[in-house]
Amino acid sequence: MSERKVFPTGSFCWVELGTSDAASARGFYSDLLGWDTSTVEMGELGTYTLLQLDSNNIAGLYNLNDDQKQQGVPPHWLSYVLVEDADASANKATELGGHVTMGPFDIGNVGRMAIVSDPTGALFALFEAGEHKGAVPMDNKPGMFCWNELRTRDPVTAQAFYSGLFGWSFEETNLGHMGTYTRYKNGDRLAAGMLEISEPMGDVPPNWMIYFAVDDCDGAAEKAQRAGANVVMPPSDIPDVGRFSELPDPQGAAFAMIKLNTAEAN
Repeated sequence: MSERKVFPTGSFCWVELGTSDAASARGFYSDLLGWDTSTVEMGELGTYTLLQLDSNNIAGLYNLNDDQKQQGVPPHWLSYVLVEDADASANKATELGGHVTMGPFDIGNVGRMAIVSDPTGALFALFEAGEHKGAVPMDNKPGMFCWNELRTRDPVTAQAFYSGLFGWSFEETNLGHMGTYTRYKNGDRLAAGMLEISEPMGDVPPNWMIYFAVDDCDGAAEKAQRAGANVVMPPSDIPDVGRFSELPDPQGAAFAMIKLNTAEAN
């Protein structure tokens, strides 16, 4: 039996949707991205939906609980980074100026995790694998998450934080009127991107944006709009990279889709 392909430590390995209407969200994404779904009972944590591509688990989905809704937590996607030791990484994140908002805690035999806010306010999760190793990398196959991009108002502080926490190196590209784009590398592998929040973006909070690969960005954006999504960034070209679009789903969770020119991203 061949060994299961996994993401390397220090890479985004899982994405998860917390939503106000799990049934509707399952239908929306299954139709849009070709996902199958399987539900798992998690005891006091409630029902968890595994989102699947080619019979592989590639993401998760759950209903926000009453406490989260009362606290004003909106529907959102959360990105997970694979680490060797969730407790040690959470402590290091705090030392580097971040804030542990939840955990670390065990998820049964699945693994151990913590939710962290970086010094600029963007949330992400740390994941120490147990029986669950994260998603199976599928080389930007349509329907797979293929890129994670930090939107922040303080790229210098963010750069120091993530380089210190995960050992990421970085390279910058001048995009002219669009500003500077930073690409993080985990060893010799691209790990993520970073873009400064500019005035035209409005009052959007710092966040990690998730990109899903599609084989037709324009067609996918039209399909999403017909299903009730609000396309806030119509399909647009990124020179030498691909064509992308951004939108919140019908419940309000923001994500992006991209038709890549190359296999450069995750």
